[in-house]
Order: sequence, then structure tokens, then C-alpha cells
Amino acid sequence: MKLILENGEKIMAIKNFDQLLSKYADLITSVGVNVKPGQDIIIYAEIDQAELVHRIMEAAYQLGANQVIVEWQDTMLKREFLKHASEATLTNIPAWVSVRAESLMANQTSRISIVSSDPDGFSDVPSDRVSLYEQAYQKANVAVRQATMNNDVAWLVVSAAGKEWSQKVFPDATSDEAQDKLWQEIFKINRIALDNDVIADWQQHINTLNEKAAWLNEQNFKALQYHSAKTDLTIGLAEDHVWEAAESFNKAGNRFVPNMPTEEVFTSPDYRHIDGTVQSTKPLSYAGVLITDIKLTFADGQVVAAEATSGQDVLQQLIQTDAGAASLGEVSLVPDNSPISNSDIVFYTTLIDENASDHLALGAAYPSNIKNGTQLSVPERQAKGQNDSIVHVDFMIGSADMTIDGVTQDGQLVPVFRQGNWA
Repeated sequence: MKLILENGEKIMAIKNFDQLLSKYADLITSVGVNVKPGQDIIIYAEIDQAELVHRIMEAAYQLGANQVIVEWQDTMLKREFLKHASEATLTNIPAWVSVRAESLMANQTSRISIVSSDPDGFSDVPSDRVSLYEQAYQKANVAVRQATMNNDVAWLVVSAAGKEWSQKVFPDATSDEAQDKLWQEIFKINRIALDNDVIADWQQHINTLNEKAAWLNEQNFKALQYHSAKTDLTIGLAEDHVWEAAESFNKAGNRFVPNMPTEEVFTSPDYRHIDGTVQSTKPLSYAGVLITDIKLTFADGQVVAAEATSGQDVLQQLIQTDAGAASLGEVSLVPDNSPISNSDIVFYTTLIDENASDHLALGAAYPSNIKNGTQLSVPERQAKGQNDSIVHVDFMIGSADMTIDGVTQDGQLVPVFRQGNWA
């Protein structure tokens, strides 16, 4: 009853799994990246997610895609490379990586990234080797990062239930049971059911989040003050900041939804005006290493002290990536009673966990988070308080006891969150 083998492939025990996976692929292509006729798509996926990738390809071509490119990934191959390659090889990224990145973005290729790998898959690799490669690769791939951050192209991050990741989330279940359970959660948090109109449900959800963003934009707060048992932090907001929610628009003016699931509204902090202490409330998986119990102290916008129970070395190396990595590029609000939070499951991946919790991001700000930001140069955006970096790494800080007040331009306090939820 658990599974059947057919042509060597596992048939999921989830009832109507085929239909649910097809609805997921349709959601990814029609709402997520919103495929347009003649558009090129690139999918980044682990090799064990071929079934979902094939469904996405079929759905994209049905919508008129010109070509669908797939960049396959394999955690085991990368882990062995990171362990054994010389340091010179780790830092000497082939020139074709940059050339390809520039070519893809010049062609406005839409991006779909599928998260499914072990969140702690590189825990046995020396942290300095992980950081060396990660920093070198980010520099080589800068054209993709810049186009993505600037919303020049449509882009989307979604998840799929990889075996190792599933076992991490559900350690008491067998491998197959854990994978089934994680797929069920992925469908649930993405509003996918057999008997619903998932496109209509997503549109209603987007409208609700847009209402929150509109209210925050009306307030035009100067800063936000955070208070909880673990956090006492004041974050200034960038000049001309703009709160966004689920939907974004690419250079061609087409709507897309960058993250699925999504429960957040977010904007750009002023990297020069951040003071106090903040602690994480969920683990962060960064570069294949879990970083837990992060505690950061800020003064005048910069991290002046950083601690973590595990992954301390990787955290320190992240903060030292460049000048902007030691400040914040995103402030995001998520109610504690969100569906993902209410599941009481730690997913060990930022894509999902950040939608259960208020979060912040070390590193670069999204240009769209200030008025006309996509038309401004980096120095012009920095003059308004937007941070710049080659990294953008979210970490979760929300909790049921979180209080957030908005500071108006004349210094008055307006309740935004009480007991972790919208006030």
C-alpha cells in the first residue's frame, strides 16, 4: 500500500498525487513566473525532482514558452567538490559562468528555482571552504543577482520534497512517509487542493496582502521599533521606501509572484539607522549549513557583534562577505497566526520558514523597495538609505510575543503588531 514501483520510479502514496503535482506546475507557470508567449525559462532543480520539472516544462510550453532550459544540481557532487577541490579551484570560477549569466539576463530569461535539497547538506565541509566558493560564485553570477534583485526578469522560488530534507523536517517518520508528509504540507501551504480554484484563491490572497502593504505605505513611517523577550531593535526605513507584498512586476510590466508560499509584506530599511539587539527564532540554512540561535547587535546600522549556537563560523564569514553584508537590506512583516506558523513545523528552509515569521535580511536591498528605485544607480539608492551587497540572506525573528510600533515622521508611535499579529 505504501508505494508501487513502475519502471523503477516511486508512485507516491498520496491520493491523486498526479493531479496535485499538475496543479502545482500550472500555478508555478501561470501565476508564479506568469509565462508569456515567446519567453525563455530556466529551471534550477535537484536531479531527484525530474517529475516536477517535466510538469513545469509541459505547462510552460502550453503557455507559449520559447524554450525551457534546465540546470540540474546534485548536492552529493557539490559536497565532494567542496571537500576535495583545491582552494584555487574553489575561488577560480570558470569564465563561462559569467558569460552565461549575462546572456541569460540579456535575453530576459525567467527563473524558477526549486528548493528541495538537504538544508544541512554541507555540514561536514569546512566552513571556510563553503564560504570561499559561495563568495566567488556570487561574484561570477552577479548579472543574474542584479537582474533578479532589480526585477528585470520574472523569477520564482518554490519547493519540492527531497528525501533528505523531508527526513530533517519529519525525523520520526520513515523516509517514504516523511517525503509524503512534506509533499502534503507543500501542497497545503501553496493552497493546492483537488476541489479548489487555486488561481482564484491565490488572487484573493494577493489582494489581502496588498491591502496591508497599502496601509503601511499610507503611514510612511520613519522607523520601526521591535520588542520581545529576545529582541530590542529600532530599524530606520529608507527615504521614499515602498512596502510590497506578494506580487512584483518585471521590466516588461508583467506581474509575477517571486515566492510561493508567501505571507509577507516587506520594504527597505535605512542601513545607516539600525540600533539594538535581535535574535533569530528559527534556524537559518545558508550555503548548506544550519545556523541556529543567531544573535546580532547593531550600532549605527552595522553589525558590531554576532553569535550563533551552531554555524558561528559561517555566520561570521557571511557578515564579512563585503561592506554591505554587515547591515540589513530587507525588513519583512509576517503575522504569527499565518498558516505556516500555525502548522508548528520547522521546515529548515528560508523560503517557507520566513513566511511563518517576521524576518530581516542581511545584505542587499531590493531596488523596487524605494520609489523609482529600479531607475536609480547604486550610489543614488544608497543616498536614500538602501543597502548594497552581493548577498541577500533572510533570517527569522518573529514570535508570539513580538510587539512592533511604527514611528511617524513627527515621532509618534503607531501600533503595527501586538502579540505577534497585526494590530
